[in-house]
Amino acid sequence: MQVPLQISFVHLDHSNALESIIKDKMEQLDNIFPYLISARVVVGLSEKRKQQGNLYHVRIDLTLPGNEILVDRNPPLHQPHEDPYLAVRDAFRAARRQLEDYSKLNSREKKRHHEKPLQGIVIKILLENDGGFLKTSTGREVYFNKNSVLGRGFDFLNLGDEVRFVEEMGENGPQASSVERVGKWGKHEPPPIHLEYKS
Repeated sequence: MQVPLQISFVHLDHSNALESIIKDKMEQLDNIFPYLISARVVVGLSEKRKQQGNLYHVRIDLTLPGNEILVDRNPPLHQPHEDPYLAVRDAFRAARRQLEDYSKLNSREKKRHHEKPLQGIVIKILLENDGGFLKTSTGREVYFNKNSVLGRGFDFLNLGDEVRFVEEMGENGPQASSVERVGKWGKHEPPPIHLEYKS
């Protein structure tokens, strides 16, 4: 982490043992998720219950690039958090789950951002199957579906049209998605303007 871990005890005596466990668990998270910027952990006592002991409240505040994760484990009265170690364990489990979700989402966004469109030429149009095939610059043939064509759509595609597309894995192998014409009135070439004159 870029900023040292902060640990606070509220309405509770400082515990070296509990602090050591929190540091260990935070180090584990930091090793798995190296993009953590800072972390603050607060351990405190919730309201006392009649006939039973105290409940422990754990709050973990994690700062990430462009985001923040907050775990606030203030358990309902029926949950067994009379043991501060169990409360800390459960809070860090919840923090790990949220970090895993963040990592998956961030990974998908990066992948989508770095996908570069390929170029190809329409070589087959299968009207009965609502699809066709593109030929890439390396000579490979890639299937595309009607629904993957952007802009003016499948009905305006012609053999020989130059297109850009993103290749992805389909049920039957590689296929093209986000197919977009780049010439013949596609993205980089406007359609001709027809003017009508009335006398």
